[in-house]
Amino acid sequence: MSLVMAFPAAKPAKAPASPVERDPRWAAVLARDPAAEGAFVYSVATTGVYCRPTCPSRRPKPQNVKFHASPAEAEKAGFRPCQRCRPNEAPAGERNAALVAEACRRIEKAETPPRLETLAAKAGMSASHFHRLFKSVTGLTPKAYAAAQRAKRVREELSNGRSVTEAIYGAGFNASSRFYEKAKDALGMTPSAYRGGGAGAEIKFAIGQCSLGAILVARSDKGVCAILLGDDPEALARDLQDRFPKANLIGGDKDFEKLVAKVVGFLEAPALGLDLPLDLRGTAFQQRVWEALQKIPAGETTTYAEIAKRVGAPKSVRAVASAIAANKIAVAIPCHRVVRKDGDICGYRWGVERKRALLDKEQAA
Repeated sequence: MSLVMAFPAAKPAKAPASPVERDPRWAAVLARDPAAEGAFVYSVATTGVYCRPTCPSRRPKPQNVKFHASPAEAEKAGFRPCQRCRPNEAPAGERNAALVAEACRRIEKAETPPRLETLAAKAGMSASHFHRLFKSVTGLTPKAYAAAQRAKRVREELSNGRSVTEAIYGAGFNASSRFYEKAKDALGMTPSAYRGGGAGAEIKFAIGQCSLGAILVARSDKGVCAILLGDDPEALARDLQDRFPKANLIGGDKDFEKLVAKVVGFLEAPALGLDLPLDLRGTAFQQRVWEALQKIPAGETTTYAEIAKRVGAPKSVRAVASAIAANKIAVAIPCHRVVRKDGDICGYRWGVERKRALLDKEQAA
């Protein structure tokens, strides 16, 4: 009896990769890599158009693709710009940022806050689309941005010596009652006290020593308003005084020194935890960033981009970095737990070495 052996048919040899497929730019097209934006464009022979590397259209066959250094080069070769990705215009992110920046200027110049529908119409968008875009770029809604700008105007007017009533109406408030409802959140104190450079405001403070040098802790009637680190105790005191030159700064008594000891104890042994009432004085966006920082567990780090996502503003990484830099309450608002995407430790207002030391203490706890 003869046996017939069956063998699987041989697979056809795989065709060698074409020059386009071997070109690293083709990998960028397949990945729609944002990092390739501006480096080149590619044309498609079958459609007669050229596109950005990030074009969302269906990917072409490599044998129909040709790369060009610039839109001008592609057009000289007889190709026209894709109507979907608009490679001959600024990137969509830049166009959107420009539209939002223009809207911000309108809000800042307006005597009264413009309506959402008006701002959206100027941008050529629906109100809902514009609202989402504005928040993604700035981290704030148009309404919150307008409120922050009016509060800023009030601070400027009060600093220039105008009366409280003049400052309120000069900033665009139609009724003083509407401003007074949120005055303390916007200024950190009553308008009259702010106008006097903090006159009448009572701030207790004390300066101690810790393993990172001198430390100043200050508290208003709302809570801890400053934790400063440095080498020179006198410089820390001047920093506090410069913020409220006419405030009543009171040296802490024994009870207050217990608060300082608690802060120092946390700094030296992060596992102890630190639960303090805080007096956060900043814009609405800054306060959202600072609240996000407080949720980072001790011993862990995150990135500026991740904080931007957590506050609902993934495209506002720079604004997040600015808000973190404006923090004046060290350790209680743990801005030292934010690092660059590559893990590099940088950007700490009290010095990179202190930031590294704080992280080392927390990770060792």
